[in-house]
Amino acid sequence: MLARHHHPIVAIATAPGRGAVGIVRVSGRQIAPVISALCGRTLSPRQATYLPFRDARGQVIDQGLAIHFPAPHSYTGEDVLELQAHGGPVVLQLLLARCLEAGAAPDPLTGQAALPLLRVAQPGEFTERAFLNDKIDLAQAEAIADLIDASTETAARSAARSMSGEFSQAINTLLEQLIHLRMLVEATLDFPEEDIDFLQQADAKGQLLRLQDTLAGVMQRATQGAILREGIKVVIAGQPNVGKSSLLNALAGAELAIVTPIAGTTRDKVSQLIQIDGVPLHVVDTAGLRETLDEVEKIGVKRAWSEIESADAVLFLHDLTRQSAGENSDDAINYIADDDRLASALAQKLPKNIPIIDVWNKTDKASADLLAQTQGVLISAKTGAGLPALRQQLLGVVGWQAAPEGVFMARERHVSALHRVQAQLMTALDQLNAAHPALDLLAEDLRQAQLHLGVITGAFTADDLLGEIFSSFCIGK
Repeated sequence: MLARHHHPIVAIATAPGRGAVGIVRVSGRQIAPVISALCGRTLSPRQATYLPFRDARGQVIDQGLAIHFPAPHSYTGEDVLELQAHGGPVVLQLLLARCLEAGAAPDPLTGQAALPLLRVAQPGEFTERAFLNDKIDLAQAEAIADLIDASTETAARSAARSMSGEFSQAINTLLEQLIHLRMLVEATLDFPEEDIDFLQQADAKGQLLRLQDTLAGVMQRATQGAILREGIKVVIAGQPNVGKSSLLNALAGAELAIVTPIAGTTRDKVSQLIQIDGVPLHVVDTAGLRETLDEVEKIGVKRAWSEIESADAVLFLHDLTRQSAGENSDDAINYIADDDRLASALAQKLPKNIPIIDVWNKTDKASADLLAQTQGVLISAKTGAGLPALRQQLLGVVGWQAAPEGVFMARERHVSALHRVQAQLMTALDQLNAAHPALDLLAEDLRQAQLHLGVITGAFTADDLLGEIFSSFCIGK
């Protein structure tokens, strides 16, 4: 354990602001003086005791519940004290200051300050200690933060599933199969006279194929979990006055963006988080894309292109009524030409894996003949017609397929690690299929695959990655 983790720590564990209840949490190996100073008595393990919390002069700061969780049966694996008081910020700050004061009090025998001194916890340090003390693995630790940050019910349930260890168990199952296969290959290297016949008799290739199938299932669930965690950035793009702001309002179910018949009303992006079937979507309305002399609108158009280039999906909105005037209409001809130029620009600027959905708006004002000959998603942002189909198509093009009850929360780093495992296993299969397999290279491919799997649960993890992960937690967790 790192040196800083030898110090007992304290923090307010509840969110800032006023509330009915607030919690101050202490964790460490030498917290008995803090318990005595705050509570004036010893506490029965894991039993809530109602008592006054006192300052250094014996005056009551507040009355509440104190619970002592002796090591190793605590969240962090260390001795833990939780003080549940009234949730006023002043009260909690007084309790925090009293804990720090008690943790720095001199030893009554020597008169010297007790070491190590109690200090304020860094963000995520309680959970980091739980990981370092083998109470949870790294994937479970990350799931705790994801549960706190979940923006939809589906995301929260998936995070709870990962926090309970379901994702980790899937990774450990892969590790067990991989280690067994590695043992066969390593044994063959140790006894070269057996050579490839030994691997054939042990069905090494069959084991590797089954391992790849298991991996594919885990990857599919993890990919869906990453979508739940990160959400999907959807940008609404198109010419001015095609109904982009109206579509944002319709999807969000609220009047978020200003809607007028005047072209160029939207000068900057307007964003809203919505959910479709439990999947969070960050929907962005942008300025109409056109050439303009207005300096403010130019900035809006530039920002619109910036949002488009960072999107997970683009809704390219078209106006049916701008074509209904017929082929001889100058407005229709110009509009169609501008749409074609925009379509070409979108195709050039966006990577091929970013889907562009053509959406035709204002079906409530279009003729039946025009609707019949129009290809794409037909909607009316005004009446809501076609929006359910648009929502489902949007989920489909970004890869959402899994049933919510089968998904566990995952992060992009987990998905990336699984892809690296997949690549190593494919290389290993190529070795097994070769006429003269290089068993030392096969063994190395399997070893690398195991390392990549271990990074997910924290079996093989650099300290800088741990720092990055836990620094994103809230203080007190």
